Amino acid sequence: MAIEIAIETPLQDDVRRLINELNTTLLELTPPEHCYHLTVEQMAGKDTTVFIARDNGLAIGCGALKRHDGAIGEVKRMYTRPSHRGQKIGAKIVERVEALARSEGLKRLVLETGDRHPAAWTVYERAGFSRCGPVLDYPDTEWSVFYEKSLAR
Repeated sequence: MAIEIAIETPLQDDVRRLINELNTTLLELTPPEHCYHLTVEQMAGKDTTVFIARDNGLAIGCGALKRHDGAIGEVKRMYTRPSHRGQKIGAKIVERVEALARSEGLKRLVLETGDRHPAAWTVYERAGFSRCGPVLDYPDTEWSVFYEKSLAR
């Protein structure tokens, strides 16, 4: 298995399809008004770095680091196709996001995920994230679960 993870532009047809699949999956579990998607165009912004996991060239997973004021980084758009789950791809993407955040001097990583995503919680908790109250400007709703991790040395 030759899974490679690299920084790529999200403005590629196969990545657009992957993000569309992610959005569809999230909307099956969470009402649209509680889904906080970044569009592919927003993901291509200067404040966001996108990691794409590929299996022999096929886009099979993604994740992103979005930078915010106050030296805060946000983990966004984490997804692994069902065909490749259980191979720690999400964990490897989170490692890459964290390494980039640390290299840029960010002090804290935060994220919002859904209340029906226990596999995601496992990835974040194994990576050293702790549950916390609402982060950034996300509303405090029953549909969201929030995590944070200090990057201070």
